[in-house]
Amino acid sequence: MQAGKQLSTKIDATVPTAARMYDHYLGGKDNYAADRAACAELDKVVPSTRALALNNRRFLQRVVGTLAAEYGIRQFLDHGSGLPTQENVHQVAQRVDPSSRVVYVDNDPMVLVHGRALLDQNDRTTVIHADLRDTEKIFSHPDTQRLLDFSQPVAVLFNSVFHCIPDGETDGPLAVAHRVAERLVPGSCMVMCQLVSEDEKVREFVTDFMDQATQGHWGRVRQEKDVAEWFEGLDVLEPGLVEVSTWRPDSEVAPRQLTQEWVEFGGVGRIR
Repeated sequence: MQAGKQLSTKIDATVPTAARMYDHYLGGKDNYAADRAACAELDKVVPSTRALALNNRRFLQRVVGTLAAEYGIRQFLDHGSGLPTQENVHQVAQRVDPSSRVVYVDNDPMVLVHGRALLDQNDRTTVIHADLRDTEKIFSHPDTQRLLDFSQPVAVLFNSVFHCIPDGETDGPLAVAHRVAERLVPGSCMVMCQLVSEDEKVREFVTDFMDQATQGHWGRVRQEKDVAEWFEGLDVLEPGLVEVSTWRPDSEVAPRQLTQEWVEFGGVGRIR
């Protein structure tokens, strides 16, 4: 990712985006026919995707609530945040402590428009338009500097977004994770998960399908071992790296991922 590269602010309703497809799976209304059609095609091969999206959203809410209530974190930097929906990061965190501050980051111009409208009345939360790989731009952005104090612990979220970027020595998930971790003080946390499959045919189909559907705005479906590399050097919080519906579930009857053609896999690592 070339630092400072100008992102498009034009919304193209004819090309699906991961953010709008995710919105559709969550039952949102901020999506277009192209997004819904792409979801329908995806469901033919990986029919558990809607359940996966819902379980991933619940995981995000549990993680934020846990980090705020049990670890005292009051600052959150959410990369690839997606379109606003119910129980967003700032709502969960500010319910624990109203002083909690949240910076959302997304490269989808629709997220920028809807996010800023939603957050207009909340001076402890903002959304900035940036590529999640552009660490320097994100950390130096005036809104980030205004809201977040990096001399104190911060929870950095990469929730279900690393599959949207390809591998690369400087721009791949591993490089981005390391670059961000280097800027955080001990006690900070990295929340990272992505779509994985141990079935090579599923990985190939979804990777190729999403790459074509989004016109190149995609990385790849990976394996659990790839995700584990991102957490090297971090203290991984219990229960470790898992399919996310099993990460500290609210109850024994909480929804679980029932099919395994692909899953959302990851966890939380703490900076030493």
